Amino acid sequence: MTTLEFNYAISKTSKALKPFAFRLTKDQEDANDLLQDTLVKAFMNREKYTDGTNLKAWLYTIMKNTFITNYQRIMRRNTFIDTTDNLHFINSTESSIENEAYSSFTMRDINHAVETLDENYRQPFMMHFSGFKYHEIAQKLKVPIGTVKNRIHIARKELKEKLSMYAF
Repeated sequence: MTTLEFNYAISKTSKALKPFAFRLTKDQEDANDLLQDTLVKAFMNREKYTDGTNLKAWLYTIMKNTFITNYQRIMRRNTFIDTTDNLHFINSTESSIENEAYSSFTMRDINHAVETLDENYRQPFMMHFSGFKYHEIAQKLKVPIGTVKNRIHIARKELKEKLSMYAF
């Protein structure tokens, strides 16, 4: 693939990346920056792209990894070590109290949503969430594996509806 073809393919695909960038950053300016960083990295590493593979997936991976790297960099910058005897890591951002409160409300709502699921859906969902495989859940509950998959699917769907206020 020539450089011109590569640039054209990326420009066509970049429109699909913007909503993903916004979903990651939850801020329009940051999403634009993330998209730009992604496209620059893709262009700089175009020789690593294998012709005939999924360009969109390659770009999504670059974007996701760029976002994670930037997030970790920001968190490292906003964290310092208290060198007292106990060595506490303290997040120095002022919004940590706000985030803690938000997390507290979020966890309470999640727990409530899970608790209000019908037992037939909650039990397989929680077992799967705890790491059980579909076939293990089917054996323990003495139901077909298809039933387990269906119940977990329904539980996820119900939780998604109940927790829609947290969707961005």
